[in-house]
Amino acid sequence: MPRPTGRVLTLLELLQSGGTRTVAELADRLGVEGRTVRRYVDQLIDLDVPVESVRGRYGGYRLAPGYRLPPLMLSDDEALAVLLGLVAGRRAGLTTTERTASETASAKIRRVLPKHIARRLDALLEALAFTDRFDDLDTPDAEVLLTIADAVRHRRPVSIRYTDRDERRSERTLHAYGIVAHAGRWYVTGQDAQVGEDRTFRLDRITDARALPGSFEAPAGLDPAQRVVSGFATAEYRHEVTLRIHGTVEQIRAHLPASVASLHEYAPPAGEDLAAERWLRVELRAERLDWLPPVLAALDRPFVIERPAELQDLVIALADRLASYARQA
Repeated sequence: MPRPTGRVLTLLELLQSGGTRTVAELADRLGVEGRTVRRYVDQLIDLDVPVESVRGRYGGYRLAPGYRLPPLMLSDDEALAVLLGLVAGRRAGLTTTERTASETASAKIRRVLPKHIARRLDALLEALAFTDRFDDLDTPDAEVLLTIADAVRHRRPVSIRYTDRDERRSERTLHAYGIVAHAGRWYVTGQDAQVGEDRTFRLDRITDARALPGSFEAPAGLDPAQRVVSGFATAEYRHEVTLRIHGTVEQIRAHLPASVASLHEYAPPAGEDLAAERWLRVELRAERLDWLPPVLAALDRPFVIERPAELQDLVIALADRLASYARQA
């Protein structure tokens, strides 16, 4: 660890041992001058470590009574990993409602990084681009997130107050199986005890969570992430779409993942001979259909639209536009 940063952490360790330390004593232990000790103290104060100045003949510095913080001993690689995790989480929308918390934490670590590492980090952040931005997404309350996480760990029921997308409010008892981060949002999946069915809830729509007495057994072979993405594929939306696509599961999943569509083996009706070809039935639900024609075009596989007829019209319209563009070339 670079010496200036190491000395600041050593100073913190000395103050944590208790009592008041004089400037002369600290300077001797750190191998620096008294004014350098004062500069290191200022750095600790900037990091929100409550260092108190004690005046008088035997004055010096001490930590506020009752305060104790273990020293954060990070190597350069560890500090970079923490900072990049904070940046990625903030950019992906996976933060709590205290959005400034990740920013202030980043700033605290950034301030004690050696200059050469800080410069390299700045260069990386300038060169780094994200394909998705989730800056407008609502984020969950930190206390709600931690309460539900504790309920998951100890298999305890939890009472939640939830507001759905139609602004309907309800209070439910949830047997939470797990917390899942997906596409820039946090979700909790579990059994709604009132109805006895599995449900998935957005954490940013939970306004309060309270642990309840008792315990529950989670299903065997539980995979919370798979439950969440499968639930998206079968959720209620305005349009129900059924397709037959000729191709492999891998080819279809590259454009229609499990969170969007479900795949099934296609058994042709009597008299329809498709034995020589590999067809899969694809089912999905969507609020809008206008995004599907470009996806089907990108698949570049034979397909049949079973429903709705409106999708057929959109695909034909896209094909006509592409053909007209090609003729103008």
